[in-house]
Amino acid sequence: MNGVLHGMRVIESSAFVAVPLAGMTLAQMGADVIRIDRPQGGLDYSRWPVTRSGESLFWAGLNKGKRSVAIDIKSPRGREIASEIIAAPGRDAGLFITNLRVPGWTDYESLSQARPDLCMVSLLGDRHGRPAVDYSINPSIGFPDATGPEGSSEPVAHALPAWDCIAGNMVVSGLLAAERRRLRSGEGQAVDLTLKDVAAAMLGNLGIIAEVAVNGENRGKCGNALYGAYGQDFLCRDGRRVMVIGLTERQWRKIVEVTGTSESMAALERTHGVDLSDEGVRWKMRHEITGILGPWFAARRLADFEDAFNAAGLTWSVFRSFAEAVEQDPDLTTENPLFSELDQPGIGRYPVPGSPLSFSSLERQQPKAAPRLGEHTEEVLADVAGLPANEIASLFDDGIASDAGRIERLAS
Repeated sequence: MNGVLHGMRVIESSAFVAVPLAGMTLAQMGADVIRIDRPQGGLDYSRWPVTRSGESLFWAGLNKGKRSVAIDIKSPRGREIASEIIAAPGRDAGLFITNLRVPGWTDYESLSQARPDLCMVSLLGDRHGRPAVDYSINPSIGFPDATGPEGSSEPVAHALPAWDCIAGNMVVSGLLAAERRRLRSGEGQAVDLTLKDVAAAMLGNLGIIAEVAVNGENRGKCGNALYGAYGQDFLCRDGRRVMVIGLTERQWRKIVEVTGTSESMAALERTHGVDLSDEGVRWKMRHEITGILGPWFAARRLADFEDAFNAAGLTWSVFRSFAEAVEQDPDLTTENPLFSELDQPGIGRYPVPGSPLSFSSLERQQPKAAPRLGEHTEEVLADVAGLPANEIASLFDDGIASDAGRIERLAS
């Protein structure tokens, strides 16, 4: 069964998280996504985590289902061929995503000369043209200053590249929006997006900029508490730690019911003249609420209450390490239709996720392995760039193009 984007061809020139994620997202929906790679691999080709033999699990994870064409883009002919692949004809082609834009070559002005209806999305660092990554953007907008134990002063940077993840999906949105406009008007489109603008927009969308500008408040650290409502972590008698959420009135009511603390919570309301059905009040009274709930959890093992919590429909979870999550959570295994056991060349067999999207009229697409570097060079040069066999052979002989076999022989 073909994916929802079957027939669409997207060319990708990228490294690291956001744009590779965008290309993989499109590929998992059925698009033919072709990576333009250097014969020696891109900037992230060996990025950690890696196997004991040095194969990048990171690169394999973000490039599933794509094709790879390896070209020496330092050579003039290599650049010409890359441009021809990007601007190749086809109603569903002429789509390009990159975070490695090069003025005078892979910029919109240059590429659109060969294909005026080109749709191109470029991800940049910031609006001034400066480079940036998630781990430099996040400190600059304040989140590490609000992350960490309550009362502490040191900034805590998160491990998840959140802005890259959001930006990658915005690259997908931008490309599909531009392509939709092209279908209606025939016009091409250059779409620019910066990583810092993604973060800045979310800072505003979440009300944090207004919190400073309107209320004059600088949000401080609150540990693992859920800001603005009630959510808290608790240490249980067996040493396990759980997170319990009371964001909505229903969630809060269920916590009180299952823990049998309704009388204590009512007494808290009377003492302070408050109504704990209000999420803002729960936030303000979080320390007092935790003072009531904390001993309840401290006296019980996880096994003593997890069935009751699930039966009551509480919103809660157990804290796990990555290893514990992989070992214990069936949602990270092939019990979940999202995952399949997949053989990744050079790495081995392990559970791999497909697209989280499930379309009602289409079968779920199974994940496909990431390509070997240069695995599809010959077929892309022939079928997409339209080069004759003798020229392709000359490109291989001259080292301008490489396939997986040549690359692996040189590396061994």
